[in-house]
This record gives sequence, C-alpha cells and structure tokens, in this order.
Amino acid sequence: MTEFDEDVIVIGSGFGGSVTALRAAEKGYRVRVLEAGRRYEDDDFAKTSWNLRRYLWAPTFGCFGIQRIHRLPHVMILAGAGVGGGSLNYANTLYQPGAEFFRDPQWEGIADWDTELAPHYAEAKRMLGVVEHYPHFGPVERIMQGAAEDLGVGGTFRRAPVGVYFGTPGEHVADPFFEGQGPARTGCTLCGNCMVGCRVGAKNTLVKNYLALAERRGVVVEAMRTVTEVRERPGSGYVVTSERSGAWMGRDRRTTTAAQVVFAAGTWGTQQLLHRMKQSGALPRISDRIGSLTRTNSEALDGAVAVAVPESLGLASGVAITTSFHVDERTHVENVRYGPGSNLMGALATIMVPGDISLARRLGLLIGRMLRAPLRQAKLGSLRRWSERGIIALVMQTADNSLTLSVKKRFGRYVLTSAQGHGAPNPSSLPEAHRAATAIAARMEEEGGVPAEARGSWPEVFGIPLTAHFLGGAVISATPEEGVIDSYHRVWGHPGLFVIDGAAVPANPGVNPSLTITALAERALSYWPRAGEPDTRPGQ
Repeated sequence: MTEFDEDVIVIGSGFGGSVTALRAAEKGYRVRVLEAGRRYEDDDFAKTSWNLRRYLWAPTFGCFGIQRIHRLPHVMILAGAGVGGGSLNYANTLYQPGAEFFRDPQWEGIADWDTELAPHYAEAKRMLGVVEHYPHFGPVERIMQGAAEDLGVGGTFRRAPVGVYFGTPGEHVADPFFEGQGPARTGCTLCGNCMVGCRVGAKNTLVKNYLALAERRGVVVEAMRTVTEVRERPGSGYVVTSERSGAWMGRDRRTTTAAQVVFAAGTWGTQQLLHRMKQSGALPRISDRIGSLTRTNSEALDGAVAVAVPESLGLASGVAITTSFHVDERTHVENVRYGPGSNLMGALATIMVPGDISLARRLGLLIGRMLRAPLRQAKLGSLRRWSERGIIALVMQTADNSLTLSVKKRFGRYVLTSAQGHGAPNPSSLPEAHRAATAIAARMEEEGGVPAEARGSWPEVFGIPLTAHFLGGAVISATPEEGVIDSYHRVWGHPGLFVIDGAAVPANPGVNPSLTITALAERALSYWPRAGEPDTRPGQ
C-alpha cells in the first residue's frame, strides 16, 4: 500500500475548502488545509479599512489583510484572503439563485440541479446560520424600498438572507448553533464593518462553523502557505509544494504528498494554479477548456453619495447588505455599506458616465461635469465620512456572458490574462445599474434632505467592470471537451484531483454565490466514500 503524508490536501480555506475539510474528516480522511493568507482572531481585524496592513492583501508591501484586489484586461476583481477565505470579507449575504441558473446549457443535461442541490442548500443554510430576512428596517431599507417602487418593481423588494448571529447586541454567549461544539459568539452591534472583518464575533464566517468543527476533528490548517506546484507522483497520488506566503528570502519550501488534492483557492487562485501546472507539464492532461466560461456575475458596483452626512439617516448602521430588488427579471440590486471610518473603497467611486460611448467622450463628460460644479463634485468625491454619506449599489445579472482566461509568460512567470468569451461580451457597465443608482440617489436626497448624486467607478470609466464574484473557468461538464471537471467535481484526466470552489460554477447566478458554492461542495463531498471503503461513483 502506498504511503502518503496525508489522505487529502485542500488548497484554500474558503467556502469550498472548508466544507471539504469538515466532510472529509467526518468520513475518516486525514486532511491538511494549506491557506495562503493569515489566521485572524476577532480582535486582529482592522478597525477600519485605512489599516492597510490588516485590510489589504499585498504581501510584497508587508500587507497581509483579508481584501485581495486583482486586475485583468477586462475586469477588476475583489476577493478574500485568510483562514476562512472570502467569508472573512464577504457581505454575509446568502441568496439562492433562481431557476435560470440551474437551466444553463453548460450543465443542464447532466442532472436536475434544482432538485439535486435542494437538500444541500438546506444543509448549507443550517451550517452558515442563515437568517432568512434581515430583522431590522431603517432609513437605508426605506430608501431601497422607495427606489424599487419608483422603478415600478416594488413587488420584488425583499430583506436579504444573512449569515449573522444577532442575539443581544454585544452579549457574549456559548455556541448557539452546534450544541456547544462551535465557538462562543457575540450578538451583532450593527457596526457596518462586516467586509473589513467582524471584530465583534457576530458574523458567521467559516472559522465559526465548518473550519471550527473540522479542526475539532483533527484537520490541520496551515496559514501563510502558498501552494506553488501540484505534480503527479509516480505510481499514484500527488506532490504538493508550498512556501511561506510573501517571502523574498527564507521561503521555507516544503513538499507534502497526498492521495487526493482539492483545489479550493478561489477562482483566481485555482485557475492560476491549474493553468500553470498544465503549461509546465506537472498536470499535463487538464482539459484545454481551462479558463473558458469565466464569469463575473455580469456585475457592476455603482451607488449614490450625498454631499454631506445626512445625520438623521445613519447610513452606515447595519450589516453590510440588508435588502434587494430586481430592476428586471435578470438584474438584481443590493444595497451595500461599510461602517463609519471605513472609507478607503470610496477612492474607486467617481462621476457616473454612460458606458456605451467612447473613452474620449466618457472622459470629456466626466471632466465637463467636474468643471461645471467643482465645489459640489469635490464634496461628492471626498473620502471624508464617505461610508456615512453613501449607499453602494451592487448589481448582478443572470446574463450569459463570459471571459476566457489564459496565461502568458512575463519576466519568466506565468500570469493570467483575459479575452472576451462565450455569449455576449462581458459588460463594462450596466444601464440597469445606472437606473438603480439614480433612483437610490433620488430617494436618499428626499429622505435625508441633503443633495445626493448617483456615482459610478473609475474602472468603469475606463471600460473595466468591478466584480466581487469572480467565478468559473474550471467548470462542471459532461465531457473533458466541454469543461474541466465532471459532475462529482473530479478533474478530467487526473484521478484524485478535484475543483471545489467558485471556479466550478458554470453560469452567472445573478446573486451572491457563497451559498451556491457551499451547496455544491456539500453535494460533492456527499458522494465521497468513507475512508477505506469502495468508491461507488462511476468512472470517468
């Protein structure tokens, strides 16, 4: 019998990786998780987004925070870092997508996904502690409801399902979710800084559920370990090479062997590794479809900002996302907030300009509006108390558009690049988002009595959309000619390799994808045999 250091190595500790770690451990496997980011206790998170070393992930500059920012020619990506992955900085928003997502042609013929995933969505909601309707209703929620009514879609307005322990604000209690097996929790104080890292202990991050329970079962989670190579081992299994994250010298390079390896490093990290391993010959049989059907959730980040803080509204009080409505059948709009003091992301905002005109005309319109009302635009563009003056509009669509990612060599390193892919071109801006932001601004001005204006983003001005939901590129498929993994998340051509994270998602869900990634992971692991027992999954 071949001996390995571990039965399973999981690369990444986000929604897919954490589910894998717990469920594999429950089935008797020896599991090791390698996470590139650092481990955070509640008190370790940044107090505001201006604490760059604890907020931004930029190891070259000594920043080991929870917010990653990546750039491709066709999109700018906001992602997560740290033990717990994207759950540390996501908006704790857990929607289930509509029927259109499950009927996407990429995977529709493989299974009845709506029915197949139903019990796994239910289990994901239980584990993540979903509160189906945000329990508070204040000024921001009134503004969103009013904006929906003004757009003629008031019937689609709803309160968001969120993964937060509300309890009694600030009260510390024993684990309320897992019969005392999980960590103690503290009631939400509505501080608004969910996406900077919950210092209260109210946010249901993965370290409060899946990872906490996995470590109780003996799973080893190694923080600050960046995987640089996954290579076939002669005979069977794989050799995984990792090094200390961000190290210039003393990289502490290690190799670990395992019978099975799960790629769960988030769409960016997983795609980067798979592309590089295919190019280098370490994993030569990865499908040529790697990088195809990379999705951005057809997303835009716009919003509305007032020239001064409307003190009567308390825009920064609450959890990150609390409500939503549909502009049309495929376009979903959510309000997003940061807490007081967390104003850094305001640097991305600017005057809203149409996306269907040339760059020269967009810049001309932007400069013209600045010159016509310089004082007003200076007030709107100021970062001072930005989070207390504005509402971000996160807009997502189920539209069938995609990018195709590939790698090219630059200075001896493989780096990701993008091209327009299958379906309509990936949008650089959304007219529906502009309509929603304009309606939100009008209601904000009416509610707060302070002049307000719809805002776009600087990347959007230059034809580059922003997304917090980067998906796909190693998608589920019926054959290796159509995708990278089968319906059990096994990598075509490489027995013992799996992709269980956002890279597996084959279509734009049109809502926040964390619950869907969790449900897909639950389903994938439900088919794993217990350690030492026969595998009843059909062969590839």
